[in-house]
Amino acid sequence: MIESAADERLQKASTQFFSDTGVMALLCHHDHVIYLANMTSAGERQHYALALIKSLFGHLPYNFHIGLLYDIGCQLEQSCRKWGFLKSFLPHISFAISLIYHPQKCEGFGLSDGEGCEQYATSVSS
Repeated sequence: MIESAADERLQKASTQFFSDTGVMALLCHHDHVIYLANMTSAGERQHYALALIKSLFGHLPYNFHIGLLYDIGCQLEQSCRKWGFLKSFLPHISFAISLIYHPQKCEGFGLSDGEGCEQYATSVSS
C-alpha cells in the first residue's frame, strides 16, 4: 500500500475526463477536517501535502508543535530535508507512519491509529 501511494507514476484517476482526480484532507487528532485540497493531477504529489501543512502553520503560533501522520510521511520528511521545503516549520513537526513509525510508540501521538483520513474518505465516497 505504501509503495503504490508513493509511486507518482501510478495513475489512479484519469485527467482526460475529470478535472479533479481526488481529494487530500488534513484532519485534527479528533478526525475533524481542517483543510481539503482538490487534487487536479494524477498521482499522489507531495505539493498537496506541503500546501496543506503550510496553510495549517499559517494559523498556529510560532512555537506550536504538531504530530503528522501520513502514509508516505518518511518520503515527505526526506524531501523537506533535502530540498528545504517547509524549512522554518520542520523543527515543529514530528512525522509518524501508522505502519512503520507506529504513532502509539512515538511521543505525543497518544492512542492515535492514523486511520481518521481513511474513514473520512470512505464516508465521503459512500
